[in-house]
Amino acid sequence: MARSSSGTVAGLTVAALAVVAFLAYQASANVPASLEKPAVSSPKALPSEAAKGPRKDPLAVPVGSGKGVRVVYSLGERRVWLVGAGQLTQTFTVMPSTISPRPGTYEVRSRSGRIEGSDGVDIEHVVRFTTVDDVSIGFSAAVDGTLESPDPQRKTGGVRMKRADGDAMWTFATIGSKVVVVP
Repeated sequence: MARSSSGTVAGLTVAALAVVAFLAYQASANVPASLEKPAVSSPKALPSEAAKGPRKDPLAVPVGSGKGVRVVYSLGERRVWLVGAGQLTQTFTVMPSTISPRPGTYEVRSRSGRIEGSDGVDIEHVVRFTTVDDVSIGFSAAVDGTLESPDPQRKTGGVRMKRADGDAMWTFATIGSKVVVVP
């Protein structure tokens, strides 16, 4: 069966995008601290409309979280949405850290494959997007699979998620990816 030229072009485009995504993942997997981007110093405030009362569909991406490809993190709902090109890719609950970022727009500035968290827990797939009071704020998963509340007496910046969700975050949120924090 003969393949049309538009089918060939589409297939080549998909293959090229897959290769670029893989290479971007490899390049950003373990960026040395000396190459990290500085934190976004003054994020833009988001409309407070997203914080008004319970939402009709709590799994839907929050109104006022921007447009385009992005990670959306709701402080109040303790939930993250991975939003692809025009559609929701995945959503899951998270355990917030003791220090939270202000609502606003940030970008992923560094990543680490596996390290010890500020709470002493071995973590993986660390995706950092800002700093608050000299504490790095980012998403991660505990290697042992636990998802416990952080010790309120410690200054921690790790927004924890299940390991499978951490895998999805790691694949989705490369260096420079947009992160939108909503109330």
